[in-house]
This record gives sequence, structure tokens and C-alpha cells, in this order.
Amino acid sequence: MRRGPITALLLTMLAACNDPPPHAPEIAGACGIDGGLKAELFGGLEAVIDWQPDQLECQGMPRPNAAGARLRFSGRAASGGESTQLAFIFGISGLERGKPARELPTNVTVIDEGRGRFFSTQDTDSCWSDIDRHEETATASRYVISGFLYCVAPLAELNGDGNISLSEVHFTGLLDWKPPQ
Repeated sequence: MRRGPITALLLTMLAACNDPPPHAPEIAGACGIDGGLKAELFGGLEAVIDWQPDQLECQGMPRPNAAGARLRFSGRAASGGESTQLAFIFGISGLERGKPARELPTNVTVIDEGRGRFFSTQDTDSCWSDIDRHEETATASRYVISGFLYCVAPLAELNGDGNISLSEVHFTGLLDWKPPQ
């Protein structure tokens, strides 16, 4: 199978997301006491996600050039009669430390790691996030973040011809605002 530049970039990003940030290994995989992700996927992937803290891994860090934050949630899900590892990556533009916000443009990527399929908005014109909770924890630079993600268009498959639609995406995790070193 021929891989284009977008697929190569996503494979590189996926590999990097699996490595904990070197500055804070103590938070790698930490979702917080009330962490979770709820979502429904339709189309090229069909699944109902209701991950609790013990069923998922989370990471949160600032986006490059202080352009918001990147959140990653991953866990096992049943899709097409099989169990597979899924990862959700939200690149939330304009998010500021400790501030709740509405209608923040969000780049969304869903990776079916078990099957090597990538679905993405490829821009921030069709998905937005509402951040309801963005509170500092006892650890400096770590924040609990909760919100709702909504999309008005499906996410295209980057290495195939399918797409998926997302419904009812609610998330809670931890975000470390300390930039990776």
C-alpha cells in the first residue's frame, strides 16, 4: 500500500503520542479521578465508547507556539464485532490556561490503532469544543479539563475512502500546561 505524506505524518504523531512526555512521567496515562470519554461513532467505525479512568489512558499538553492544547484519550472498544485500540486526539485552538471557553475550533483525529486506520478533520472548520471545567490541581501546571466536542461534518479517512461521524462526545482528563522540553 502506498502511503502519502499525511499518513506518514500521522504515523509519526501516533508513535510520539505513545511515549510519555520526558518532563513529567508521573502523569503519563493519568486521567484524574473522574477522567473519562463518552462518544458514539458511526460509519467506517461503529462503536459506543464509555471509558472510565481505569479503562483509558490520557495525555494533555500545550500545542506548539502556545496555540491552545492537545488532548489524547485512548482505550479498547468493540467495533465490527472485534475489540480494537482507539485513540482520540483533540487539538483545541485558542484554549487558555485555567479558562473555560465556548466554541473553540478543534482539529479531531480518531485512530483505529488495531487496524491502522486514521480519520481526521484535517482543519478546524467543522468541529468545536466547549470547555466547562478547567481547574488547577494541587500539582503546579496540571489542570482538570472537562468539556463537550461537537462536529458538523464527518471525519474523512486519511488512508482509505471511509469516514466517521461523532455524536455525544464528552471528555474529562488532565492537562499539563508545562511545555515539553
